[in-house]
Amino acid sequence: MFVVSHVDLDRLQHFTEVLVRHAPAELTIGLVGTLGAGKTTLTQCLAEAAGVDRDDVTSPTFTLMSTYQATIHAGTVALHHLDAYRLADEDEFLELGVEELFESAKTWVLIEWADRVESVMPESTLWIEIDIDAEDAPLHRRKLTLRYHADADSWIQRLRHDMDDSMNERS
Repeated sequence: MFVVSHVDLDRLQHFTEVLVRHAPAELTIGLVGTLGAGKTTLTQCLAEAAGVDRDDVTSPTFTLMSTYQATIHAGTVALHHLDAYRLADEDEFLELGVEELFESAKTWVLIEWADRVESVMPESTLWIEIDIDAEDAPLHRRKLTLRYHADADSWIQRLRHDMDDSMNERS
């Protein structure tokens, strides 16, 4: 587990830039948080860090899935942005063809409200829980809690190191 506290919009943008720099070419991210916590904002920042126009990225609550071509350190990837909020159950989620997305090369899959379909998410999912930071509520800051599979430990540690270094530079 890895926690990033005191996350304002600038720090969120920096976090996503570092994530894009270190994450592998195949990645599934489960986004969890209450309504208005910042799941779509995190996705917009991540997409922007990967070369997608931020204004093109909207919540897929009604469309269920949007796809963008993104650029990361490993080259071009398909970035699929899904929303499980309005889905009845895991079966409806699977009917979207997500299992094929999970197995596709050079593909990132970001799922808002992923906790609603957790039982069918890949074991290797990077879970990012977004909470309003109680200490910083008046400043609208968030806390990001990352949970990840042991296979991701090496690149998560590099991400953590870069985040720590950047915070020392800003202090």
